[in-house]
Amino acid sequence: MTRSKTAVVTGANKGIGHEIARRLATMGFKVWLGARDAGRGMTAAQELRAEGLDVEWLELDVTQDESVAAAARTVGAESPCLDVLVNNAGVAINYELPPSQQHLADIRATYDVNVFGPIRVTQAFLPLLLAAPAARIVMVSSSTGSIGRALDSGNQSVNLMGYGSSKTALNAITVAFARELAPQGIKINAAAPGYTATDLNGFRGHRTVQQAAEIVIRLATLDADGPTAGYFNDDGPLPW
Repeated sequence: MTRSKTAVVTGANKGIGHEIARRLATMGFKVWLGARDAGRGMTAAQELRAEGLDVEWLELDVTQDESVAAAARTVGAESPCLDVLVNNAGVAINYELPPSQQHLADIRATYDVNVFGPIRVTQAFLPLLLAAPAARIVMVSSSTGSIGRALDSGNQSVNLMGYGSSKTALNAITVAFARELAPQGIKINAAAPGYTATDLNGFRGHRTVQQAAEIVIRLATLDADGPTAGYFNDDGPLPW
């Protein structure tokens, strides 16, 4: 009997994370739907179970050491390994203010979720990921994290210092983990889902969560010939 693969998706009670959880579950994964809030997390998991999918709420606050450690213990108690980790949880706090007017407290809170969260979660789940035959980690980044794109004279993208730089840092973290773990067969890449209609931007994005999930799913299910230490959107590699 073949072992069913397992996946953890952080920030998965809504938006892109919820769709990623759905897509992985439809592919046969047992999905742990990470969410801080018990009510929202259990409701989101129940919605997917009602579709016949193997999805379970996992209490997971990426900003809290003990919450993340407890989540790893919960998964480890039910599965010998973890095949896919999607670090999706993210925030954007007062992100549209010009750089000269952004508040350090907002930037710190953004980094706590978008930068330190993925480090904390990846480190906590690493023993389970190493126990899998070919684990995949996806960091959900953003095209706003691309310094090359921001410097392109033809690019009129927004100048989001706090949020954008948190994703730049996440890209660097992606490369660092990927370099360390490549010899163990773990592939780690950053995904830019595009400007997607979610509550993070007041549903102003022009892409659907279904479209946004596509690149994440592709990177989460790479075969042995797939890339690692990369930064991609639907169209291919992005400039760092």
